[in-house]
Amino acid sequence: MLEELKGKRALVTGSSTGIGAAVARALGALGVHVAVHGNANADAARTVAQEVKAAGGKAAVVIGDVSHSIETARIVDEAVAALGGLDILINNAGAILERVTNAAFDDEMYDKVYDLNVRSVLSTTKAAFPYLKAGGQGAIVNTGSIAGRFGGFAGSTVYASAKAAVHSITRNAAREFAPYGIRVNTVAPGFITTPFHDETPESVRQAAQAQIPMNRLGTAEDCVGAYVFLVAPSMSGYITGQIIDVNGGQLMP
Repeated sequence: MLEELKGKRALVTGSSTGIGAAVARALGALGVHVAVHGNANADAARTVAQEVKAAGGKAAVVIGDVSHSIETARIVDEAVAALGGLDILINNAGAILERVTNAAFDDEMYDKVYDLNVRSVLSTTKAAFPYLKAGGQGAIVNTGSIAGRFGGFAGSTVYASAKAAVHSITRNAAREFAPYGIRVNTVAPGFITTPFHDETPESVRQAAQAQIPMNRLGTAEDCVGAYVFLVAPSMSGYITGQIIDVNGGQLMP
């Protein structure tokens, strides 16, 4: 069934580490040609690209800051030039940046979080749309968050609201792009042990695990299947505008 993905072309933003890297490697193993994106972790992005090639896919590396619309347009254009087109867009780049309360956030921090987590999704999707439309059967998968579902733990108010915005953008774009054969969905991970959580306090980790029926924190590999499912037309061809939760049962909407 997944043979249909062989030769497809995908851009995965934020794929130098964590969930994005795991998705890029998995797509490569399925014969997908992948543009691996990095920013501060350029060397890590190149390593992931080599792993994609080793798994059987074609790979290119694109570097840039998706917080800026001009950069996202260039990143998409470079990915398309390297791959010869675009069939799949994974808007995965994002970060909490810092924990701050409702009473203590400032405008600079707010702008940085929203530029990275929200503007990047809108601008990358905008830049990719003409290429996805040309293919006639495109798939966009955004990375949301359990925080966007329930509001997040203490200190994540700005990030959680940004991910809620991503969930809303997904639903709107699904309606807008359906006539062009482009499906838009979101994967909303729970607490996943990636570099994203390197600075997360141990008390928050323990609180999260205590809420998970499966009694463990997730891994990047736990998330991969949802992304593959959502980009494979034979498996999810009638699914759009949905949020797929991957959280070990921590939240059951």
